[in-house]
Amino acid sequence: MTTASLPTATARPRRRRTGRTARLATSVAMTVVLLFFAVLLVHPGLFTHTDPLFNGPDVLAPPGGGHPFGTDQLGRDVYSRVIYGAHPVLAASLGGVLLATVMGVAIGLIGGIAPRPISVVVMRVVDVLLALPVLLVALILIASIGAGVKSIIIALGVAYTPGFARVVESSVRKLRSVEYMQAARLFGSSGLRTAMRHLLPNLLTEVVVMASSAIGWAVLTATTLSFLGLGVQLPAPDWGSDLAAGATSLSTAWWLSTFPGLAITVTILVANYAGDWVMTLTDAGGRRGWTRFRAFGGTRTTLPGSEMVAPGEPASLTSKSFTGSDAMAAGMVPDTEPGLPAHATMTTPEERA
Repeated sequence: MTTASLPTATARPRRRRTGRTARLATSVAMTVVLLFFAVLLVHPGLFTHTDPLFNGPDVLAPPGGGHPFGTDQLGRDVYSRVIYGAHPVLAASLGGVLLATVMGVAIGLIGGIAPRPISVVVMRVVDVLLALPVLLVALILIASIGAGVKSIIIALGVAYTPGFARVVESSVRKLRSVEYMQAARLFGSSGLRTAMRHLLPNLLTEVVVMASSAIGWAVLTATTLSFLGLGVQLPAPDWGSDLAAGATSLSTAWWLSTFPGLAITVTILVANYAGDWVMTLTDAGGRRGWTRFRAFGGTRTTLPGSEMVAPGEPASLTSKSFTGSDAMAAGMVPDTEPGLPAHATMTTPEERA
């Protein structure tokens, strides 16, 4: 190594250490923020001891003193209403995304593995729902079933289901052409067994990333419904309802709408950053071989090293009676370990010992 190359050689470890430190700091920060929102969802009373429905003597008091966010037209503390208003928004958003994830994955699997006539009908219905704006679908459902947190969960679940279904169906069609899926069908694996054992684990990464990214949009939709008077009803604390209640007093009492609006903005930003963070974590896990499908990165056409089948060992693709030797004979499993030259064959644990 020449003298000129020494600075470059020493700079690379420093960059690696800096990158690891930045990733660690990001993970710690996101963990703390997510724990804060989890506590806010489960037990908001830890952050304030004031009843959000208590009508105090200070009416329209500006921020300061005993009321850091001021008071509203009835003397209620705005800070306590912002804290307690997080519960219905977060509960409705998380519940709606969870419902959409379950229904979307189920419909996407049906559209991907069902016979062609059924698949065509299912996916055409999904396409029709995708053509409708999410807010319009939610408004129609809320108007039909009534207001409230449960109604918002159902509305968000139905409105966001087509997006999940379309992406899952597309991913299933890609995965059907991978070697281990062909091997499973070749050795008699049923459609349900194939979906539960081979498709769902490989879709997990992409579904988690989609769900985490959809939470921010769900928060925006839930607060919009409450702002329009179709969600949580006053006097119950809710960011959307309080934002609408203070919209007519912006010139005289700016704090009534400002702090609920800031809470909505911060929550959406955190949800978006959390989605990016989850995508980074899952993508890194995919490169290490934990999953066979990376988010938005396509399918992997080779099995990870941890799932390679050695000669004489049972393969987990179909049944206990199908061994690694049979798989090699059928051309379904490579006869070399990843990273080894082509002439090096796989060895059993007994041979390695």
